[in-house]
Amino acid sequence: MLKKTKYISILLFTLLTFTSCKSLKVAIQEENKEVPKNFMSIDENSEDTTNSASLKWRDYFTDVQLVNLIDSALLKNQELNIILQEIEISRYEIGAKKGEYLPTVSGYVGAGVDKVSRYTRNGAVEATTDIIPGKEFPEPLQDYVVGLRANWEIDIWKKLRNGKKAAVSRYLSSISGKNFMVTHLVSEIAGEYYELLALDNQLIRVNQNIDLQMNALKIVKQQKESAKVTELAVKRFEAQLYSTQSLRFEIEQSIIETENKINFLAGRFPQPVLRNANTFNDSILTVINQGLPSQLLDNRMDIKQAELELEANKLDVKIAKAQFYPSIGLSAGIGLQAFDPTFIIKNPKSLLFSLAGDLVAPLINRAGIKAHYYSANARQLQAIYEYEKTILSAYIEVTNQLSKIENLNKSYAFKAKEVDALNTSIQISNTLFRSARADYLEVLLTQEETIDSQFELIEIKKLQLNAMVNTYVALGGGWD
Repeated sequence: MLKKTKYISILLFTLLTFTSCKSLKVAIQEENKEVPKNFMSIDENSEDTTNSASLKWRDYFTDVQLVNLIDSALLKNQELNIILQEIEISRYEIGAKKGEYLPTVSGYVGAGVDKVSRYTRNGAVEATTDIIPGKEFPEPLQDYVVGLRANWEIDIWKKLRNGKKAAVSRYLSSISGKNFMVTHLVSEIAGEYYELLALDNQLIRVNQNIDLQMNALKIVKQQKESAKVTELAVKRFEAQLYSTQSLRFEIEQSIIETENKINFLAGRFPQPVLRNANTFNDSILTVINQGLPSQLLDNRMDIKQAELELEANKLDVKIAKAQFYPSIGLSAGIGLQAFDPTFIIKNPKSLLFSLAGDLVAPLINRAGIKAHYYSANARQLQAIYEYEKTILSAYIEVTNQLSKIENLNKSYAFKAKEVDALNTSIQISNTLFRSARADYLEVLLTQEETIDSQFELIEIKKLQLNAMVNTYVALGGGWD
């Protein structure tokens, strides 16, 4: 009989497994990790593996004040600290998933009392007993029990273990997400810091031009007194001076707002940001070594995060597929039970134990399980596209920034020559105006063009510094 039952169980298990597996048409797919051999901005035959992303941000940024700001931000930035707590949550999820495929053992203690009617089957059976000769069954019947219970689902399809692996992948993904956040926090602090230095230099140039325009206004007033120019010239010079003075306050407001952006990122209340405006023009642009595109797969934390999320989604597909298969569970218990506490201690006949196994497979609600399976597969495909999109975006970002650095360097060289020429033209125009050999409109136009070109030169310098930062970020630096 036992042998026959064994064969029936094996046959039933095979049948359930077969019926569970059929009609599944989708499977885990592989992502495309191929990238070009090099970046478009360099020689096609270049195989230089030197990569600026390998530099730690402390070695990449040399401004002491900027380094102090980044240190403060990495310690106190609230958004970063929120992400750190998300990592802790993901870490505890691993423990929870691990506990699911391990046996669970619980202890229990119970006590109760029961009184049945004498005119029932149980009441009639309990009328006499040989526990204590000559006495009836205890009434009301007390019940005392103490013991252990164990349950265990045998993870033959690795459903539970894959759940733990998926939790590990998502935990590592959250760490990569934190590192990606660090990279962008470093770059954002640096960008705002260079913006602040640019504003400082704009303010310096504005103050210098205010002094020049005030001197020019004195000259034109003197010439009006000598009837060389009219009141119109005086008013035009005054209007230009007022416009420049108004611009000064606009820049001062922008400085306050930029300082507070930095303070917010650094996790502190508004306060002056220590810096040296002279370091802006003296800043030496770091030489960028772009390395090879394949290095992005290791350096870029957003790519690593997308890869780990994809791995977790692949495991989710396996978990969803395992729902179709029969599950095997074991349960066991052992303890002591009696209607009198003294019998639990003295009488070994109060011992009880149980051992059971069950085989469960879905038969009715298969449509719901299929929907869950196809949904998991769709999320897997979505993760594949997200991963491939992240790689493509990273490659394009690096290419754009490398090209930007090259073109900004050329633009800065010509703009610097323009500023030098206009600074000289101011001196010439003022000299000619004093000797009445140049019209006052020429002086006004020269001054306007000069301040505009000075601002443009400062803007290009700021863009150069930002491109240097953005290229470092695009290559995957700043998080280590």
